[in-house]
Amino acid sequence: MKGVGIGIIGLGNVGGGTLTILAENAAEIARKLGFPLRVAAVCSRHPQAKTLPAGLGPALVTSDWREVVAHPEVEIVAELVGGTSVAAEIVEAALRAGKSVVTANKELVALRGVELYHLAERHGAALAMEASVCGGIPIHAVLREGIAGDRIEALFGILNGTSNYILTEIEQRGAPFAEVLQEAQRLGYAEADPAADVDGWDARSKLALLASLAFGVRLEPSAIPTEGIRRVSPTDFEYARQLGCTIRLLCSARRAEGGLFVSVRPALLPLDTIMAGVRGAYNAVWVRGAFGADTFYYGRGAGPLPTGVAVVSDLMRVARGLRPAPAHRVPPFAASTLEPADPLPIGRQQRPWYLRFRIKDRPGIIRDLATILARQSISIDAVLQLPGQDKQNLPFVITLESSPEAAVRAALEEMQALDFMVEPPLAMPIERGI
Repeated sequence: MKGVGIGIIGLGNVGGGTLTILAENAAEIARKLGFPLRVAAVCSRHPQAKTLPAGLGPALVTSDWREVVAHPEVEIVAELVGGTSVAAEIVEAALRAGKSVVTANKELVALRGVELYHLAERHGAALAMEASVCGGIPIHAVLREGIAGDRIEALFGILNGTSNYILTEIEQRGAPFAEVLQEAQRLGYAEADPAADVDGWDARSKLALLASLAFGVRLEPSAIPTEGIRRVSPTDFEYARQLGCTIRLLCSARRAEGGLFVSVRPALLPLDTIMAGVRGAYNAVWVRGAFGADTFYYGRGAGPLPTGVAVVSDLMRVARGLRPAPAHRVPPFAASTLEPADPLPIGRQQRPWYLRFRIKDRPGIIRDLATILARQSISIDAVLQLPGQDKQNLPFVITLESSPEAAVRAALEEMQALDFMVEPPLAMPIERGI
């Protein structure tokens, strides 16, 4: 059977990993498909500096992505450049030409995925995006097909490997955030500008995608309440251990009456939960179904080869649809239509809370804080203080019984104005339902 021609646009880490797999695993891919995948064209900003892996055969190498899209032998275009400007032009041009697209672009798919899917439908093409979330974990396929018969009630994820690496190092070594971030940048885990990772924006785009797959809704990433990890310190991990917990940047989506609660923020996780054991640059997703109960998915969230596996697997899935034509194609968002949705106001959500303070010590501090909490009808669960601390920059922790987030936020705003505060209180939910 005639092979399927592939065009690769973008030869960064993911593009390079994809080409390596297509070259070194070509025989196994052909055996599984019954026909080969052939790289017909490749685009790079600096094509003269790129050497294609041996075994790929002759291919057009260009710096103009339009030549790849227009190439007569290219039937599937892999967009691996990232971003939402040029990448959108590439995807739209390919789909309008009737050529299927495989992408690893979480930002673009989170913002415009449904629109692009309908564009693909109109032109008889396919849109595949497995590599856009949790590179080494086939979580799209799980939600779209593997547990499609269930009704998802809740989804929790550790979706950013850089943040998880930083938090793990702070926990294990007691090093401050700034020091660990510099090391992560030196090792290549974090970008020179790490904001997308450490401020939660990358994880936010991924959660928007997974929420679409799990709940059949369309969420704007900017509507998801998001907090990063910059303020998490070794002290917070010391207190977390006293509470039998650790801290992770947690992506959360769960059904509630009237809609969904969604958020991305650091949270305390009990040490006896499986999610608490996710360390380093790994990702994990925990799903609770109404009928199938709990399932858990774990693996490398990034890297050239793990993400390349997801890209190549998508190329294979789309190629199967081309040889021969499929009877029924599974929509990439699991449902054929997505209902517009706004997250429920996060202030209505009730959780136990961890509040960490840094204060200039004097008598009456607990009284003043308790008075503010009482005005919001919030009950204190425990007060914790490590010994031998600087009295002019004294950290201590108050844990709260389950309370509405709006009340907690109102209390925190009032607390910030107290004259003994060295810095604003740090608040993290304690997630006990995982």
